[in-house]
Amino acid sequence: MIELDNVLKFYRTKGQKKIILNHVSLKFSAGTSYAILGINGAGKSTTMRLIAGTELPNSGRIKRSTRVSWPLGFGAGLHGAMTGRENIQFVARLYGQDPRRAVEFVEDFAEVGAYIDEPYRTYSSGMAARLAFGLSMAIDFECYLIDEVTAVGDARFAARCHEEFAKRRDRADVIMISHSMETVREYCKRAIVLAHGLAYEFTDVDDAVELYKKLNR
Repeated sequence: MIELDNVLKFYRTKGQKKIILNHVSLKFSAGTSYAILGINGAGKSTTMRLIAGTELPNSGRIKRSTRVSWPLGFGAGLHGAMTGRENIQFVARLYGQDPRRAVEFVEDFAEVGAYIDEPYRTYSSGMAARLAFGLSMAIDFECYLIDEVTAVGDARFAARCHEEFAKRRDRADVIMISHSMETVREYCKRAIVLAHGLAYEFTDVDDAVELYKKLNR
């Protein structure tokens, strides 16, 4: 389970305070997959980073009793001066995974060839995304965070991503941000709609989609 307890998150821009979450309390129950919906600027990605632990709230607490991924395909945490192989080994050790097996998986999955031993900063955007997605799949998580990324690359590689992620969904939950309502309905059983610093939870995804559409008018 992941719980937000009276979470306040804001940014100061040009001397003004922009509130993202205004003392929000939410529970993401184990065994259930959720969508996070909202118009542009509503705070979806910020909320995802809070759940992942890559950002901290200004006040309140976030409690996790499950093994949570970073947002799939997110490569900002990888070190540009380290090679792809070194990054994979480092992250695998952090999560208690076998570094050798993780490298073997990502090498096969990401298809970056000899670049696996080149500095990560030399990768093209496509190669970097494939490596980051492959690394996400090489670590066993109980809850996967997806911020508008379910597949990267060409159609063939996208099909591989979809197939591999389908295996993970059999034994893991999903918290997803997507502007594709078809994708939301496919992956999620419940939904959270963010608006004006508040979070509205729906047990029926279709009801959440209707509110999202109204906010977008």
